Amino acid sequence: MKKILAIAALVFAGAAQAQELSNFAFGGAKQIVSPEIKGDSVTFRLNANYATVVDLYGNWLPGYGDKISLKKGTDGIWETTIALPQPAEIYTYNFIVDGVSVNDPQNYMVQRDGTRYLNMLLVPGTRTDVYKESSKRGTVSYKWYDSNILGINRRLTVYTPYGYEANPGKKYPVLYLLHGAGGDEEAWSSMGRAAQILDNLIEQGKAEPMIVVMPNGNPNQQAAPTFGLPTTQLNFRDPANANAYVRSLCEEIVPFIEKNFRVIAKPEKRAIAGLSMGGGHTIAASALYPKLFDYICPLSAAGNATVDQLKALKKEGVKLYWVGCGKTDFLWKGNEALIANLKEAGLEHTFYVSEGGHIWANWRLYLQTFAPLLFK
Repeated sequence: MKKILAIAALVFAGAAQAQELSNFAFGGAKQIVSPEIKGDSVTFRLNANYATVVDLYGNWLPGYGDKISLKKGTDGIWETTIALPQPAEIYTYNFIVDGVSVNDPQNYMVQRDGTRYLNMLLVPGTRTDVYKESSKRGTVSYKWYDSNILGINRRLTVYTPYGYEANPGKKYPVLYLLHGAGGDEEAWSSMGRAAQILDNLIEQGKAEPMIVVMPNGNPNQQAAPTFGLPTTQLNFRDPANANAYVRSLCEEIVPFIEKNFRVIAKPEKRAIAGLSMGGGHTIAASALYPKLFDYICPLSAAGNATVDQLKALKKEGVKLYWVGCGKTDFLWKGNEALIANLKEAGLEHTFYVSEGGHIWANWRLYLQTFAPLLFK
């Protein structure tokens, strides 16, 4: 009797699995591959027999309204093959089906930009090798902390390097990595590929094993908007709220990390970097708390520091002041002004100039360029 029941259970389990598989097959719809990279070309496909017009939009196209038409085959599959975008990078795309934006259902690689989910096209090459999964991977976790300064419970992302859990006696330096306007605590791990970049650099011996803390830089948010949590109304005109987030970062987040993770709690083992708005936060945090960070890296920064503030950093013995900006970035002049103040203050610095503008392709490049310079 037991044998019969066991066989029946196996049959039922198999039937259930087949039912699940049939659900994924969408009633027998033809399975396709998209995108499919072969050599120097890539093919995009969409199974949409009902559609009358299907176009492809990619952020590599020169104009915002530019698009590429797909052709419909006799099997109802829309398709187009194009040359791989260059240079090797991560690009985003979507289909436009009868005027409606649609993601590629066959592409599991997506990134979230605010409230938008975008398909990713990773073009292989030397520059993108560090965007792929390494063989020794660190851990990305999410922590909640109470902010008395902002009056809310808040979420942040923490990357710990490969081996962190297996070596309970080892302590690590920390990089505080800040996002830009429109981002949140998941921006650097989603769009910036921060974990993959650090995993690869550390495995290759190019960067020191480090903890990376990625907070939410929007002082009115408890967490990313995908949580659906209510936001607060912070009166930025109230002098009591001046630099509220920067104060929370330096007076609350840094102590929280140093209490809950195995870190080396010294200025020479703390770094801070951020893009755009986060670059402004980076400049402000280092200026207001000159004894806190010895490695400072504003990227396409929306902000500046006074000559006196930069002289104070020089006096404290800052080990690295690294500025990155694209030639066509709309914040270029502001970054030039920062460089002028650094020169006047006599603070040794690096100005890394790249092609392009205010884009993630640059910020990913900057991270893989300055990370090997930290904590040396």
